[in-house]
Amino acid sequence: MALVGIVILVIWLCRRRTSATSESGSSEGSAQAGRHAGIEMSLQGARRFDMEELSMATKNFSDRSLIGVGKFGEVYKGLLNDGMLVAVKKRSGAPSQEFVEEVRYLSSIHHRNIVSLLGYCQDHILQLLVYEYIPNGSVSTHLYGPAQVSDEKLEFKNRLSIALGAAKGLAHLHSLTPRLIHKDFKTANVLVDENFIPKVADAGLRNFLGRSDPAGPSSQVTVDEMFLAPEVREFRRFSDKSDVYSFGVFLLELVSGREATDSPSPESNQSLVEWLQLNQDYKKFSSIIDRRLGSSFTPEGMEEFMRLVIRCIDLSSERRPSMGQVMMELERILDKEMSLTTVIVESMPDVTLGSQLFRSIK
Repeated sequence: MALVGIVILVIWLCRRRTSATSESGSSEGSAQAGRHAGIEMSLQGARRFDMEELSMATKNFSDRSLIGVGKFGEVYKGLLNDGMLVAVKKRSGAPSQEFVEEVRYLSSIHHRNIVSLLGYCQDHILQLLVYEYIPNGSVSTHLYGPAQVSDEKLEFKNRLSIALGAAKGLAHLHSLTPRLIHKDFKTANVLVDENFIPKVADAGLRNFLGRSDPAGPSSQVTVDEMFLAPEVREFRRFSDKSDVYSFGVFLLELVSGREATDSPSPESNQSLVEWLQLNQDYKKFSSIIDRRLGSSFTPEGMEEFMRLVIRCIDLSSERRPSMGQVMMELERILDKEMSLTTVIVESMPDVTLGSQLFRSIK
């Protein structure tokens, strides 16, 4: 009996020591563990990726996997273990609650015309965002980039359909509570999938950049700055109407097939945007319409489209329409064009892949 009592006493003392050690260890790591626990608790559905998984998916972030460099940082194509293709944006940055809160909010946004943010990874001095991968690139690459590879042309109705899809995505952002302003909408941020369904990319990404992202005026306006409304360039005053201005520049590039910084003619020193703001005579519009459109549009439909572009890029934010109004106008123009123009179906596949659209004429 005495031996049993001694054994019980020893076990009790060991348990006390283990409990004390556990409490001490928790105290020593409370700053780090508590912080990460708070961060993880706040995600509410956004996936937390392991660095090892993303490293394997991108082949250790090799140059072969690098598909671009944006404001956030380098962008890599990755293949996850479950076979899903993703786009991974990577930059230097210490773990922070603000970063995760922004991920939580943006990853909760789901719409057919918006690129989904799947999750994140924070590892020592790195911050990573994981998006769904959109296989057919941006609209800009098909309008005036390296994706122009064939003699086929994209009809006006197809471009209207892309414009309408992008408008729906942007209008959805503006309908959220709280309202989300894109702040960096441009042709390069409208991606298209294999069926050429448009998806707005990088929604809210400028929120990650904070004050380090310059948007002030300069003597030489860059391509990105051309998409910024006057009130943004001068006062950094972002709003839903500044997004509308950016969308108007996107529409102008869509119909002209050129970058908005280009001149309308060799003898002009104006950009396409400046030229259109000063020349609102429809008789002059034909000089900037993409010749690849051929005769795939009605004069009435093109005039209504150009009138919408002019309203969107009005220097006064108050006179610009809302994205909801833009969306409805594009839908009306598209419906009208579909009913008035002939669709050629001979020798065309049942499903037209995006890679077969947006082609150039030599």
